[in-house]
Order: sequence, then C-alpha cells, then structure tokens
Amino acid sequence: MNALPGIDLKDASSFPSKRVEAWKYSDLRRHLREAPAPSPSATVPLVGGGPFEALGGEAMVFVNGRAVNETQVMVSGEKTVRLRLISRAEGTGHALTARISVRAGAKLLLLETHEGEGSAYVAHNRLELDVARGAEVTRVVLADEPEDVISITQAHVKVEAGGHYRQTILTTGAKLQRQETQVTHRAQGADVRLDSVYLLSAARQADLTSVVDHVAADGLTSQLTKGVVRDTARGVFQGKIIVERGADGTDARMGHHALILGERAEVDAKPELEIYADDVQCAHGNTVGNLDERALFYMQQRGIPADEARALLTEAFLIEVVDRIGHEGAREVARAWLTDRL
Repeated sequence: MNALPGIDLKDASSFPSKRVEAWKYSDLRRHLREAPAPSPSATVPLVGGGPFEALGGEAMVFVNGRAVNETQVMVSGEKTVRLRLISRAEGTGHALTARISVRAGAKLLLLETHEGEGSAYVAHNRLELDVARGAEVTRVVLADEPEDVISITQAHVKVEAGGHYRQTILTTGAKLQRQETQVTHRAQGADVRLDSVYLLSAARQADLTSVVDHVAADGLTSQLTKGVVRDTARGVFQGKIIVERGADGTDARMGHHALILGERAEVDAKPELEIYADDVQCAHGNTVGNLDERALFYMQQRGIPADEARALLTEAFLIEVVDRIGHEGAREVARAWLTDRL
C-alpha cells in the first residue's frame, strides 16, 4: 500500500512540507517549525455529552490527548460509540491514539466529534479501526474547531472480506486541518463508502485526503466529496484508489464537486486511480464552479432575498452527501449541524 507519512508531535523532523507529495497542498512545516509544548491536563469538568448525546451509546472521551475512560474498544453484537476528541489548550500540542475492533458479524455506529474549546493548539489524532469479516461500521465525523488551530486526524481502517464500512466527514476547517483516511480493502465482497463535506469561510483550510487499497478481488468502493469555500478559504481534496494485481472485479468510483463563492477562495483537487488488475470498473470525476446564477435569479424573482437564496442553493448542493448517511438519527444531527453553519 502507498502509505501516507506518519507524524510525531515530539519530533519536528517528522513534520511534512510541501515537498512531500501527499502534503503538497498542506505545508505543515510552514505552520509548525518546532515541536509544540505538551498540552496540560484539562481540569474543567465535562458539561454535556457532545452533539450526538441524544443518540445515547457508550462514550469514549479524550481531553487534550488524554483518555477520560478507555483507549480501546472491542465491539460485539450491536453498539453505538460516541468518540469525543476535546481540545482545551492554548498554544500547546497533544496527541492520542484510539483503537476500535469490530468482531465478525458485529455492527457499530461510531459518532466522532472534534470539539475545539481552546486556541492556537496543535492536535494529532490517530484512529485504528478494524472491521472483521461480515461486520458493519458507520462512522460519522463532525469537526468543529477554532480558526487558529492545527488539527490532523489519521484514520487507518482495515476491512475484511464481506465487511461494510460507511464514513461521512463534515468539517468547517481550521488554520490547517487535515482529515486523512487510509483503507486496506480486503475485498471479496467488502463494501466501502467514503463521503465528506467541507464548508469553509474566512482563512480556514480543510484537507480531505484518502488512500483506498484494494488487495483482493470483487471489492466495492464509492466516494463522494462536496465542498463550499468562501472569502480566502482553501479546500483540498486528495483521493487515491489503488487496485492491486489480483484484485479483479473491483468496482471503485470517486467524485469531488466544489463551489467557490469568493474571489480569493481556492480549491485544490487531486483524484487518482492506480490500476494493476484486469476486469475492473473504476472512474473518477471532479468539478469546481459557482452557484447557478439562473437558479439564483429565479428565486429572487419570487421574492426570496439574495442571501437566503444563496444559503438555500448551497444547502441543496451539500445535502446530497448527508442524505447518504444510513442511520436516521445520525443523519438528522448531521443535517442540523450543517444547516446551522451555512
């Protein structure tokens, strides 16, 4: 597999620059030249259970990189886990590793929230997720962090034969925010879907990078990312699908579509396919544009103010991704979260 480079917050030499191909649009070394001082333990007690609290389930909580309860979860049967990554730091850095294993035939709803309550911090989150034969996992991520922070999340997902993995990430970015997903696709009936939404304003940046490696036959991958950038914000999409020798019968499709709503806003997109097998169906698509002026004019002619019309058209563009979330409760929370930020 074309593994993405690792990072160690204690070692500045591990911080990639734009000379590293996978980080060419998100120059971490430019923003972070030295290892940050370690974040302190957070002493303020937790209030509430996060955006997904109403959906219940087991809480797995980290504050400033330190586990409040468990760092590892083993899932049998059917379970909901609310993974809360809370940052209460000022100008310091913290890292964590969470491990979740889903046993054969089990079903997991993983509700992940990045809750930034500090400023100018650096957060590095690692998630190791194993999806066993015939297991089903739905991961929904809401990333809401301050404008002046650096936040990097690296998820390593292994999906065994017959496993189903569904992922949806919604983010508003940060000074430099990267949501990275690496999937080892064991194929043989395994089914992976990677979706995401970025909604960026001011000078925020979000980098959505993924590598999906098909290593055996008859696997399925579907990927849809949509984004909106305003002001001087920058959206980055990098999606790579690899079909190894012997992974015949692979069906892999990737789409990225973005709207630029600011003259100085920017979108960088790099969809890639690497195919080393025969008898496969693989495709990718990429579009970047603006709102439909005819639709905007039509709505204004019917008495809808311009700002409201833009918000409605933007929501209609992005909501397709949210509607793909299979769990009704998680879908409604994600929809409300997105609507509040339009």
